[in-house]
Amino acid sequence: MMPDPALLAPSLAAGGLVGFSLGLVGGGGSILAVPLLVFLVGVGSPHVAIGTAAVAVAANALIGLFQHARAGHVRWPCAALFSSLGVAGAVLGARLGQAVEGRVLLALFALLMAAVAALMLARRRAGGAAGVPRLSLSNAPRLAGAGLSVGALSGFFGIGGGFLIVPGLVFSAGFPMAYAIGTSLVAVSAFGIATAATYAASGLVDWGIAALFVAGGAAGSLLGLAAVKRLAVKRGALETVFAVLILSVASYTLWRSATGL
Repeated sequence: MMPDPALLAPSLAAGGLVGFSLGLVGGGGSILAVPLLVFLVGVGSPHVAIGTAAVAVAANALIGLFQHARAGHVRWPCAALFSSLGVAGAVLGARLGQAVEGRVLLALFALLMAAVAALMLARRRAGGAAGVPRLSLSNAPRLAGAGLSVGALSGFFGIGGGFLIVPGLVFSAGFPMAYAIGTSLVAVSAFGIATAATYAASGLVDWGIAALFVAGGAAGSLLGLAAVKRLAVKRGALETVFAVLILSVASYTLWRSATGL
């Protein structure tokens, strides 16, 4: 079903922002998509916004993944372990999330975003990891545990999970940001598909708006990847961009949820 023509421009623009975020920091897709669908596009139900965002973010993540893989930023063995455990968590989390009232879900979402941003800023001050990350006996259990936990949170909040996956890779296996961003898109795609399927089965997806999001996101992801190449050479720059983006949207989402959407 085609969306209202009045929603064409805001949906494309919102999709472009989501694609740019995924290309730039490997996350923020649903951090941006859910509030934009509710507050800019005007989707009335937070649960429909979450389901629609999951479809759009999964598709845009696959586009971004292809681009990052070409740039050599994806560590496939680590991504496979992280994603395989995370998909199971995402399906369970999505079932639980649908039982929570929409405004409460958005408020919890905002608080979690703020906590993650604070952790990333603390890591920036402490100094980041260097070198090419590899799967090993020492980091495999941490990656598996992080994948399961992040997958459950991803499904619960109806998100692709990139804003959790990137820190999960950074803290569990010492990924430098450029590699964490590229590798995260494997899990974002997997988690998003699992979450989207669960919401779609419940009839909580607006397919017309999702299609517009994907179209806008394809262009945005190209711009995001170009920005990554510039920022990656500046120590701490990507961590700062990541944290500021999350804090900004968290503050707005918390304010809107507190004032009744």
